[in-house]
Amino acid sequence: MQSVMDVLELELGAILKSSNDNIVITDGNGVVLRASPNCLSIYGKEVSYLIGKSVYQLEKENIFSPSVTARVLKEKKEVQIMQRTPTGRVVMATGVPVFDKQNNIIRVISFSHDLTELERLKEDYEKLRRQMEHYQIEMEELKQENIVIQSKVMQRIWKLVHRVAKSDATVLFLGESGVGKNVFARALHQNSPRRNQPFIEVNCSAIPESLFESEMFGYEKGSFTGAQKTGKPGLIELADKGTLFLDEIGELPLSMQAKLLKVLQEKKVTRVGGIKERTIDFRLIASTNQNLEEMVKQGKFRQDLFYRLHVIPIYVPALRERKEDIFMLAQYFLEKFNQKYHTDKYFHPSIVDHLVDYDWPGNVRELENMMERLVITSETKAIYPEYLPFSIQKHPHSAPSRQWLEKEKEPATLKEAIEQVERQWLLHAAKQCKTTYEMADYLGISQPTVVRKLKKYGINSKMD
Repeated sequence: MQSVMDVLELELGAILKSSNDNIVITDGNGVVLRASPNCLSIYGKEVSYLIGKSVYQLEKENIFSPSVTARVLKEKKEVQIMQRTPTGRVVMATGVPVFDKQNNIIRVISFSHDLTELERLKEDYEKLRRQMEHYQIEMEELKQENIVIQSKVMQRIWKLVHRVAKSDATVLFLGESGVGKNVFARALHQNSPRRNQPFIEVNCSAIPESLFESEMFGYEKGSFTGAQKTGKPGLIELADKGTLFLDEIGELPLSMQAKLLKVLQEKKVTRVGGIKERTIDFRLIASTNQNLEEMVKQGKFRQDLFYRLHVIPIYVPALRERKEDIFMLAQYFLEKFNQKYHTDKYFHPSIVDHLVDYDWPGNVRELENMMERLVITSETKAIYPEYLPFSIQKHPHSAPSRQWLEKEKEPATLKEAIEQVERQWLLHAAKQCKTTYEMADYLGISQPTVVRKLKKYGINSKMD
């Protein structure tokens, strides 16, 4: 029959072996008597190496750095410290003294809890926080000009706009309808030396040809029936000292193109019915969604005017060509219309792929209009895929519907809801990126964290 001491010995051995914490027991002089088997992974030494050695010696060898037991023996009380071990681990060590009846320390029991993963998470969080602060500053600057960009191609355009803004060179924005050419034109003006002067925007497709000359160049009193008695300055005159933006210049009547070219060359305007030339100082910005070179070949656009405009052409890509911007823009418009209509709608994670995979033929303008409609018409605070227009719901690359997700699992707790969102973002990033390093950059977390989370959620990935 086993003695009480034998049983206690077995119990102590079982505790040392099964504990998640590393346990080290020393005598009153700091000599190691016992240690947990996991000290190898934490401190890099086998139990057999530690037993019989003084914690002061082990401290000199940087195995216990610093030694919590040495601090307990010195201060004669419980002590808690942080240690960095030779294996690169970060541990929280707690030392507890054991006193005899004469109040002498006869044993010190130390518990070392591995915080390495927590420290990595804190570092990841801190890195993400700094990135978010940086992005937030950029976002606030861009929001002031109604520009939200994430893709590298749009960031390059934004930098180019800032560079050319300092000059007076003519800029021609090219791109499909709705991509935001007018927004970039305003941003260019706002970052130019003319920022405090007028910005005159002219939609060339909205002015009837019969009125175009009088609207653009102005007219003198009595120059035609219905004219104002005092006459009227034209839009070009109003742009004096500022910026003249000719939107959709491809719609400019051919008969007006020669007159506009003369104004651009001489910077002088003569009103309809007048003889006096007025010198106008303005910077010209133009935009079009048409192929002006093809129009020149077809005889629909003057070649000399084309070359006058084509000084600094800037192509603004369609939304389908910069999918990284789609969800960021959607969030921006959602926030905008939440404020406008005093609501607090938000996107359900299942909607992300629907928005990103759709081609958006109407570009940013279509996205903005749809966001306003969703905020007004959605029945719940969460905006689900079924609230989207049918064309987007049935897009061939769209994500699963809300009903499919509910059959899989409806989150019952906040933790489950957060995990569901996290999994959706990982799936989305896996589709967008080729490697786990790209995913890390896309999501703003470390590459090891990406690998760990892919494993956690059982997402198969052949990425490197």
